[in-house]
Amino acid sequence: MKKRDKNTALLFVLAAIVGVMLGLVSQAEPLYKMFCGATGLGGTTQNVSVAPAQTKDRMITVSFDGNVDSALPWDFAPDQKSVRVKLGEVKTITFHARNNTRKTLVGWAVHNVQPDKAGLYFDKIQCFCMTNQILKPGQSAEFPVKFYIDPKIAEDRNEDDVTDITLSYTFYLAKDQSQAAVLKQARIGQ
Repeated sequence: MKKRDKNTALLFVLAAIVGVMLGLVSQAEPLYKMFCGATGLGGTTQNVSVAPAQTKDRMITVSFDGNVDSALPWDFAPDQKSVRVKLGEVKTITFHARNNTRKTLVGWAVHNVQPDKAGLYFDKIQCFCMTNQILKPGQSAEFPVKFYIDPKIAEDRNEDDVTDITLSYTFYLAKDQSQAAVLKQARIGQ
């Protein structure tokens, strides 16, 4: 093989490697989210549509925590600090938020559970996180969370020491405040 042909082949291989790397980089966030959702990595909870058919007697205390980033002037907290649940038992708890400003704001909440390893077994049926929440000036809102602890946690020897789980939410000012502007325009037009 001639030197020129070798160089051309090498160029094509390097271009292919760069193309694959760019493709992976462009898909890194969705792939990471998918991986975390499937494995519970980093305290990522599971989203489900139905509860299990049975419960188990093992009890776990679930504590709740609410935080707000300093860029969002809202109050946000759980209505109760903790509950004791049987594995598979469906519970609904609520958080409350209040907009302390004179303008409509869009907030966005993220969540996690601690310990991280419990995320694989913490199943949410209903949740307000990862969607825009709009509060008008001085408005308060109730945000329910419906969840259960998957009974399969009892079969996982790595989870035997889990007796307490903390579900934590942090609200942030949404980057896109256009929904707030639309509401403001609708009020002006009335």
